[in-house]
Amino acid sequence: MQLQSIDALRVRAEQGDAEAQLNIAIMYVSGCGVSQDDAEAARWFRRAAEQGSAEAMTKLGVMCGTGRGVAQDGAEAVRWYRLAADWWRRAAEQGDASAMTNLGIRYASGWGVPQDYVLAHMWRNLATFRLAGEELEQSVRTRDALASLMTSEDLSEAQRLASEWQATHPYEPSA
Repeated sequence: MQLQSIDALRVRAEQGDAEAQLNIAIMYVSGCGVSQDDAEAARWFRRAAEQGSAEAMTKLGVMCGTGRGVAQDGAEAVRWYRLAADWWRRAAEQGDASAMTNLGIRYASGWGVPQDYVLAHMWRNLATFRLAGEELEQSVRTRDALASLMTSEDLSEAQRLASEWQATHPYEPSA
């Protein structure tokens, strides 16, 4: 990034542009175009997260959980993870494949939500209907690996939930 574009990004961020705030935070975390500064990164992540950026919520949760740039606070980390998971859930319910994948990851790991392999498999399975190429292959591998951790009853329940969801949220791929 050139200095002029950094300045333009900072102006947008100061004016409340959440995407610009997220980008500034990432720059401070990595030291790209600015001096590396975790506290400044956390400040910008917080500003973007407070405007609803799920990515910023997740990254701020990581910083709170590790104590990087902010005081370490597990409860605050979980709060940000849950807010991000709720955002991803709403997006997944609207049919966003990336959100479905992310929600599946969160349920599989218990990251910001109670760990639930049935819901993890359901969301990963639903994502496979909306993906193509390498993303589809990766999603199928992950879904199938998750299935190997589940009982046959749990797997049947996950498939039933996915079928029910699919019936009430028909997907028509764009041409």
